[in-house]
Amino acid sequence: MTILDARESAPAEGGPSFSLENRLIRAAWIGVWLVGAAWTPRQFAAWRRFLLRCFGARMASGSDVRASARVWFPAHLEMGQGAVVGPGVNVYSMGTISLGKDVLVSQGAHLCAGTHDCDSPQFQLVARPIHVGARAWIAAEAFVGPGTRIGEGAVLGARAVAFGELEPWTIYSGNPAKPIRKRRAS
Repeated sequence: MTILDARESAPAEGGPSFSLENRLIRAAWIGVWLVGAAWTPRQFAAWRRFLLRCFGARMASGSDVRASARVWFPAHLEMGQGAVVGPGVNVYSMGTISLGKDVLVSQGAHLCAGTHDCDSPQFQLVARPIHVGARAWIAAEAFVGPGTRIGEGAVLGARAVAFGELEPWTIYSGNPAKPIRKRRAS
């Protein structure tokens, strides 16, 4: 997926930020998810994985995106074995979002891999990847910003806001997220 140059596409004046092909793929994806997955019970995880894979997501066995979650662009989603995206999660995958093995993203969290260059006169859209290490937990309604790397086993507490790098096996809370204590690896 290529973000268009705002100097040429003029999104501030109603022009597109993405190619027509990208917009059509995303429109098809929204329709497929609404008709084929948004109503499904928890037990249909394999079916939802199949639909996500059809649109380019890399989904390991046992991974699950719950029916009420929203994935903006599946081709930018990678989930390890046993990783779960909970109910109401917003996976705003303008850039790659990679969730390691056994990651849990709890209800209402927001993973945002897109931002704008606020110094650009055209407010250029920019994608920055998010990486979440194995066995990490992003708690309810937490926000993970563009370019964030969350270390293995780290915890981002409920409604916390993370940017930058979170150390492995450390518990964070607040806005901005600050380390609270080390987490015991089990």
